[in-house]
Amino acid sequence: MSDFAGMEELLQDFLLEAGELLSQVDNKLVELEKRPEDRELLNDIFRGFHTIKGGAGFLNVENLVSLCHRTENLFDKLRNAELHLSAELMDIILAATASVRDMFGALSQSVQPQPADPHIIVGLEDALAGRPLGKAAPAPAAPAAPAAAPLPTPPEPVAAAPTAPSAGEDDINWDVLHAVLTGAPIPQPAAAPAPAPVAVAPSAPEPTPAPPPAAASHPAPVQDLPTPSRAPQSGNAAPPQSLQKETTIRIDTARLDQVLNLSGEIGLTKNRIANLKTQIIHGRNDQETLKALDTAVSQLDLLVSDLQNAVMKTRMQPIGRLFQKYPRLARDLARQLGKDVELVLSGEETELDKTMIEDLNDPLVHLVRNAVDHGIETPEERKAANKPAKAIVTLSASQVGDHIYIEISDDGKGMRPDVIRRKAVEKGILDVETANGLDDRQSLHLIFLPGFSTKDQISNVSGRGVGMDVVKTNISRLNGKIDVISLPGQGSTFTISLPLTLAILPVLVVRLNNQSFAVPLSMVREIIPIKPDEVQRVSGRATMVVRDEVLPVRSLATLIGWEGQRSPGFGVLMHASDSTFIMAVDGFVGRDDVVIKPLSDIKPRGIAGATLSGDGSIVLVLDMEELLGDMKADTPSRLFTHP
Repeated sequence: MSDFAGMEELLQDFLLEAGELLSQVDNKLVELEKRPEDRELLNDIFRGFHTIKGGAGFLNVENLVSLCHRTENLFDKLRNAELHLSAELMDIILAATASVRDMFGALSQSVQPQPADPHIIVGLEDALAGRPLGKAAPAPAAPAAPAAAPLPTPPEPVAAAPTAPSAGEDDINWDVLHAVLTGAPIPQPAAAPAPAPVAVAPSAPEPTPAPPPAAASHPAPVQDLPTPSRAPQSGNAAPPQSLQKETTIRIDTARLDQVLNLSGEIGLTKNRIANLKTQIIHGRNDQETLKALDTAVSQLDLLVSDLQNAVMKTRMQPIGRLFQKYPRLARDLARQLGKDVELVLSGEETELDKTMIEDLNDPLVHLVRNAVDHGIETPEERKAANKPAKAIVTLSASQVGDHIYIEISDDGKGMRPDVIRRKAVEKGILDVETANGLDDRQSLHLIFLPGFSTKDQISNVSGRGVGMDVVKTNISRLNGKIDVISLPGQGSTFTISLPLTLAILPVLVVRLNNQSFAVPLSMVREIIPIKPDEVQRVSGRATMVVRDEVLPVRSLATLIGWEGQRSPGFGVLMHASDSTFIMAVDGFVGRDDVVIKPLSDIKPRGIAGATLSGDGSIVLVLDMEELLGDMKADTPSRLFTHP
């Protein structure tokens, strides 16, 4: 049974609000490190944590309340100038916020979270008590805890600042913590009774000494103890509270009012059309009635288009809600790597479809981490290159027409195309002849190939050659594109282009053997006639010359696995997968805006879904990236049997 039976709705409301508050607190903490004397910023952080603590208290989440209370006391001392903010203190604070985020993850599963990591508790207590960070106050000896019995209370209280008691404080093995924090050997559980044994009830079985906590199983240097955050440890993992996708969305009431008004107008127009239909059925077919019907149908068409746009806007959310996660991530990773990096955000008000915002998280995490890890030089390298000690990574968003552009740029060392080509050959991704035939732009795009990495050594941050491949794959799934520009010694810029929404897709409808297919309009450049005498064979492949450029001709029939296509009449000049080619088809119907519906219980390769045409026939929407991927692997998909 859930630990929060009967409180599920309150819990979800708390997680939604507290998650946003915690993200804001994380960003403000990164800002606070630049302006440690900003009292207004400290007050905002204090209020945010106080609100989170209040909600946790209402839900009786004692471990979360205790951790928030300690951290809140720390902020109170900072804003009252009783403490001075240092990098080590900020590490402890960010470790506490990361633990709060982990507790949100447990709450999202409707279970009570475990107590915070003892290292974090000790670090907060040391800071509150004014002790040097990383040094624990001598604690009275306490015997090892029994595995299945309640832990005894330490003989004497440990010195600490006045804070609310934590539900999990008595679970701390003080001997082990003191040993780890001071570098002393970890005491082993005593086999014989200690000088001051703890009384155990005669009926209780002999307890088995519990092993030391996992975090303390290996002594670590004192300076490594306050872990900034779990974020840098895994580039592929989403924050714990994101384990379950949100199924709710916040909508401006003005947008809902617009939808309601349009619905009312559509209802009135529907009644008008119904009335005219009745008149026509009863024989009133004069010019005035037919004109009135035409006007009403045109008005309905306009209102439906307006309603469609208004409904689409209800799905739009500011991308700033996604961007606010990354300053903390960049700060933690930079500190882990010994670099000084500032992440600058712009265009946070740009709106994008909510489902796309959720799917953008992983690609942007990879790109931000890639900029800090690969792009930015070490302080020594920047000094030798006469660059400012602080590196700048910029994350921006803007809307141009019906597309959103997201840019991640850095002022680091940039990339050299010749080095990338050489690495690709060394890793066996390309042969020497192919690599030498690539221009600089094509060479830069090699970083998106599976298995490619410029790192010679694998670390917990990078080197396995999967990050940029994931970025390219995920962006392609959103019908987007990614491009890269890099100047050696000056930095790199990655540009992501995305449609405003995935709900409605502009397509070009083509025909092949009397079957209609739709291809994304974003890939289409133009439609050209194909004359048999203009098609030439180069190295056994069909090609055509278009404006002095030799382009390959690929038959749609071959792409989908049909055989025996008659001579195609038209070619669709397309750009996809970083290549331009001509797709041969029998004919085309025209441009359309479609709502894609997934095929029930099946997902043929190369088919994104289906839609209905104006005449009611089924149109299959092609997944061109997947089809072209099959062609590159020389394994064309046999999706259908030729009719």
